[in-house]
Amino acid sequence: MIFDDFEAFAASLPPMRALAGLDLGDKTIGVAVSDVMRGVASPLETIRRKKYTLDAARLSELVAERKICGLVLGLPRNMDGSEGPRCQKTRAFARNYAREHEIAITFWDERLSTVAAERALLEADTTRKRRAEVIDHVAAAYILQGALDRLRHLSSEG
Repeated sequence: MIFDDFEAFAASLPPMRALAGLDLGDKTIGVAVSDVMRGVASPLETIRRKKYTLDAARLSELVAERKICGLVLGLPRNMDGSEGPRCQKTRAFARNYAREHEIAITFWDERLSTVAAERALLEADTTRKRRAEVIDHVAAAYILQGALDRLRHLSSEG
């Protein structure tokens, strides 16, 4: 089920299960996962995109292996907050995936996640080659960590 409302997404999640964050690009899908306490996002892998069925199959393997209960997809809004073609592609991926899989899906504003990931990798003195290999799943971790921080804030309000 797709939740545009983050609070409704949060309320739908079972306790003690991990989440995954996705940074969907045209050529790759960066994947990050949380711990079961949903405190920390860790970069996991980058899926090289081939076609939707293969991409979704690999994602489903990760969901099953890690007992993931929800997906947080980075929504690449324009800097003014509007949604362009990349947002439409992300929403289409979510719709297609939700048709085939029983999992909670929501979106997270990812406007500066790749910039933040690149900066962190530069500060860690990562080589250009290594940055290219890991940037997508590091960006996915930034997306997921933002959502985890929001979940923690919501649970402290309640």
